[in-house]
Amino acid sequence: MAIDLARFHQAFFEEGFERVDAMEQGLLQLEGGANNAETVNDIFRAAHSIKGGAATFGFTAVAEFTHHVETLLDSIRNGSRGVDDALVSLLLRSSDQVRALLTAARDGGQADAELSARLQHELQQALHPDSSDADSAIPVPDEVSHAVAGSQAAPGEAGWRIRFAPHADLFASGNDPLRIFGALAELGRLDVVARHPGDLPGFSSLDPVQCLTAWDLVLHGSSSLDSVREMFAWVEDECDLQIEPLRAATVAEPSAKVVPIHAPAAAASAAPASAATAPANAAKSRAHADSSIRVSTDKIDGLINLVGELVITQASLTQYTQGLDPLVHERLLAAVQQLEHTARLLQESVMSTRMLPIDSVFSRFPRMVHDLAARLDKQVKLQTIGEGTELDKSVIERIGDPLTHLVRNCIDHGIESPQDRSAAGKPAHGTLTLTAAHQGGQIVIEVIDDGRGLSRSRIIAKARSNGLAISDNASDAEVFNLIFAPGFSTASEVTDVSGRGVGMDVVRRNIEQLGGEVELKSVEGSGTTVRIRLPLTLAIIDGMFIDVGGETFVVPLNGVIESLQPLPEQIKRVAGQGMVLKVRDEYMPMISAHDLYRVPGAAKPPHQAIAVVLEAEGCKLALLVDELIGQQQAVIKSLEAHYRRVFGVAGATILGDGRVALIVDVTEVVRNCGRALAA
Repeated sequence: MAIDLARFHQAFFEEGFERVDAMEQGLLQLEGGANNAETVNDIFRAAHSIKGGAATFGFTAVAEFTHHVETLLDSIRNGSRGVDDALVSLLLRSSDQVRALLTAARDGGQADAELSARLQHELQQALHPDSSDADSAIPVPDEVSHAVAGSQAAPGEAGWRIRFAPHADLFASGNDPLRIFGALAELGRLDVVARHPGDLPGFSSLDPVQCLTAWDLVLHGSSSLDSVREMFAWVEDECDLQIEPLRAATVAEPSAKVVPIHAPAAAASAAPASAATAPANAAKSRAHADSSIRVSTDKIDGLINLVGELVITQASLTQYTQGLDPLVHERLLAAVQQLEHTARLLQESVMSTRMLPIDSVFSRFPRMVHDLAARLDKQVKLQTIGEGTELDKSVIERIGDPLTHLVRNCIDHGIESPQDRSAAGKPAHGTLTLTAAHQGGQIVIEVIDDGRGLSRSRIIAKARSNGLAISDNASDAEVFNLIFAPGFSTASEVTDVSGRGVGMDVVRRNIEQLGGEVELKSVEGSGTTVRIRLPLTLAIIDGMFIDVGGETFVVPLNGVIESLQPLPEQIKRVAGQGMVLKVRDEYMPMISAHDLYRVPGAAKPPHQAIAVVLEAEGCKLALLVDELIGQQQAVIKSLEAHYRRVFGVAGATILGDGRVALIVDVTEVVRNCGRALAA
């Protein structure tokens, strides 16, 4: 029965893109000086897995190109090719092309064939830098020639002579002769001679997914025949294999072209140590893979919606049982309380399935920083802290673009050139730090650079030239907040990176659409910190339920500082500005929720109402409400999708009795009402 491989395509592409990401991260580590065998092996295995999977599913272009990448990586792995910045740059560009080829294969499109050919040529040149003709004989290092010449067995020496001739389609099954040789090398000293047929096709017509090579191997040592044969267990049906006891003779008298394969002494000596750890690491990797499954996000979203409905039903049941006599209905009330507890645990558990580590966003920046710093002729070191911090997938998907803009700004405008940094007494390389951490019910992300910082005087001058009123006595927070104004930029010149004044206002708007806020701190000459606060999830919030003229509103708790009943002496009226509230020697604007949301009915006098103190963007506002109902979870429903955009409203929720309550948009209310009254 034929197997339809198309149903496995989605899994292949998902894993393929993940492996390209792994290659990219490993290559950036190599450039950073982490030139160790483990890093190189990780990159090689990622490329090999992509090639094998692509060949299996018939994506020839992907398999052919990745084969060239894999070959060069193997030369690094076996020590015959060193690593330098030019080589890493080539491999990074090649990984980009692998990604493009995967995308084209997934979408049924065409990648840039000319670019693939050009990169293949560069890869071949990097593999044989002294060879002008890719089809010419491969030069043999002296140390390898000596090793092969000396691969004669001493009289009575134990060992095995192995002739291994794989079938042409060996690679299609995902098997790799080099992996077998690595396993054999753990049994004893291994000499390897590759045999090419005399009619080996030229490079231009060579099929990279076919195995056209056979090998003669000599394994020195006292390994048993069974242990040697076990190394070929996965390929016995895909090769011609001969194993015989070692005799005191040369390895072979080749009649075909022979190319010795270099096996560095260092690698051989390291094999026993790595042999002990590799199986353990592989076992851990398999165990981790077996314990996780891929689930469509649509299924998870559907489950979250059902949990949201359960929370609403539970709230309704709680409301209906509030008037019952606890002595008469003790068991019922206990069951309702247990249901509330279980519903919260279920909600937290289901929401956790949508939580992803922020590393999925942070991981895109090492490559971007590398390329951008090189283009601007700057030296930038990227540090990431808290990569495992988790937040909702919907937030992850929408936070990438704002962070990308901030990182680009830091490199382009924040971090100085090496010459300027040295002149200022700083290290030649600048440091860009990305951090993420949970604080309460929020996640806090910081983008920190140790560059030139913001110039207060330049910002004020630019603001005035743009017609913005700003006092010389304004606080730093008020001055720095101006850079979020549309079209505002203090860059002296426009580049293809930034400087057009388009972006920082979009950054703030995108963050606020996620229910978050942006803060900015800077010290001229020392650097800048941009702090972003975001909710962990956009589906369910903890809210303070308030009553305004008989209508229920929900205020997200992360925007509430405190609530109080103001005394008459705390309330002041400012001519032409409205009311302000004095709380612990701090004055803040005050507005009635009746007026803000045009709720019919008379509002309570200010000294009889409840003032809910809100905070956003470093500013505070007192919102007068009639009563505080309590705190509970609210399932957010989009109002804009079903009605239209309403000022000061972030969404709606369904109450236990079926009524709809509006959710207060704290940031919009504070920004527009608080600042207008304070102006």
